[in-house]
Amino acid sequence: MPTLTHDEVFDKVKQALVDALSVEEDEVTEDAKLQADLGAESIDILDIVFRLEKSFGIKIPQDELIPREILSNPDFVANRRLNDKGLAALRQAMPHADLSDFADDPDIDKISEVFTVGTIVRFVESKLKAA
Repeated sequence: MPTLTHDEVFDKVKQALVDALSVEEDEVTEDAKLQADLGAESIDILDIVFRLEKSFGIKIPQDELIPREILSNPDFVANRRLNDKGLAALRQAMPHADLSDFADDPDIDKISEVFTVGTIVRFVESKLKAA
């Protein structure tokens, strides 16, 4: 696949989200949160991943987009909050995500707020660059 610009990746991600979530195109902005703004549920993530794989010709292994093993590891989580070691592991696993707000309040129940359309775009860009 030829190198895609940021806008081309965004447009393809947008289309995948519109199709998977039945939202309007103008709702899908880089800052839109998948769950809070676009209404994505956990089952929708599977559909989104499938559509991204098909659209971009990439493979997204289970838990690569959302590293659940970190969020459930007792070495990283206490009282439903990530500790410093867990935040470091999450940063390493998710270099495409802006974790600055989450790091201020690392409640694992708020992890969905990290997943914006921009997060998905940067994730896809990193996958394409690695391919």
